[in-house]
Amino acid sequence: MKNQNKLRFGITTGTCATAAARAAARHLLLGESGRTETIAVHTPKGLIVDVPVTMITATGTVCEYRVIKDSGDDPDVTNSAEIFVKIEKGSAQPEQAFQSERYPNLYLDGGVGVGRVTKGGLEQDVGQAAINTVPRTMIFQAVGEVCEQIEYDGMLLITVSVPAGVELAKRTFNPRLGIEGGISILGTSGIIEPMSERAIVDTIEIEIRQLARLGTKHLLVTPGNYGQAYASGLLHLNMEQSVKCSNYIGETIDLAISYGMEKFLLVGNIGKLVKLAAGIMNTHSKVADGRCEIFAVHTILCGGTKKMAEILMDCINTDEMLKYLEEWSLKEAVMRSICGKIEEYMEHRIGGRMQFGVVLFSEKFGYLGETSKAGEILTVFE
Repeated sequence: MKNQNKLRFGITTGTCATAAARAAARHLLLGESGRTETIAVHTPKGLIVDVPVTMITATGTVCEYRVIKDSGDDPDVTNSAEIFVKIEKGSAQPEQAFQSERYPNLYLDGGVGVGRVTKGGLEQDVGQAAINTVPRTMIFQAVGEVCEQIEYDGMLLITVSVPAGVELAKRTFNPRLGIEGGISILGTSGIIEPMSERAIVDTIEIEIRQLARLGTKHLLVTPGNYGQAYASGLLHLNMEQSVKCSNYIGETIDLAISYGMEKFLLVGNIGKLVKLAAGIMNTHSKVADGRCEIFAVHTILCGGTKKMAEILMDCINTDEMLKYLEEWSLKEAVMRSICGKIEEYMEHRIGGRMQFGVVLFSEKFGYLGETSKAGEILTVFE
């Protein structure tokens, strides 16, 4: 339930590939066939899901099935994507294919539309297909169980393909993570929770973990493209040690600490980061706003009048508020006051476990202010 509405769960790309692999294996090895059928998949979450599968081709040595991904009510970019799994008997395994430890006769690789890893620090080695550990285990087990039924120990090559994956990957974090040529086959529970925000936080964690494994101790964080453009174009910072945190500033702080980061620099637009001055660590508008209230209170604290506060409370965005503050010659004082409160809440969240700095800007007004240690930390990214 969300907002008093009942929402549907979906299935991950890993569950889709598992269903197609089990169907192809049963057809190839057991002779079970059918143009359309349903395959039961036991997911790591403990739920059994019946997944519709469609046969694409079948011969005595090769069989391929397709599953159309159903993401339920989660806004997933791979919803309705076609996921194909082909199983071949006795084919030579590709050099970068995964081999099952439990079923050593089984090999797994990615085909068209499944990304290839080009940077270290991920679950896979450079050159391997972007098929994560849990989906690999699910696929190997699904095919291995069929092999055990007839004591088949011949070599089988399992290939997962997603024809639309090249285009879909452009709408994911894969290019930034060093995964090229397609999407990843993902899933830790096998199930997609509707409207889940977990996937975004999980992706942030992957980026931070990847940097940590490469020895990074200093993290540059921006909420999105505006922050990145300002940090790289105007501050001339090195973006190799940066991640985008979207609205999840609190979670990103926690992850940075858990992966041993020593310095943390947050650079972002005033429209999002001003919320930190009220202790709001998830800056999505559906969680909280408070921008007008924060500006109004700090204007009063800096000598402003009740009338000024009333004007700010009627503004539609932060640039309009800044325009008034500039007219009243209060912009610098108010921004110093806001930065001080941001520093207080950031210190409370971080608890002395790493050094931090925050830099605020506006597309219209440029640089607006920073916390006390921001300038010192900024130098490590130059």
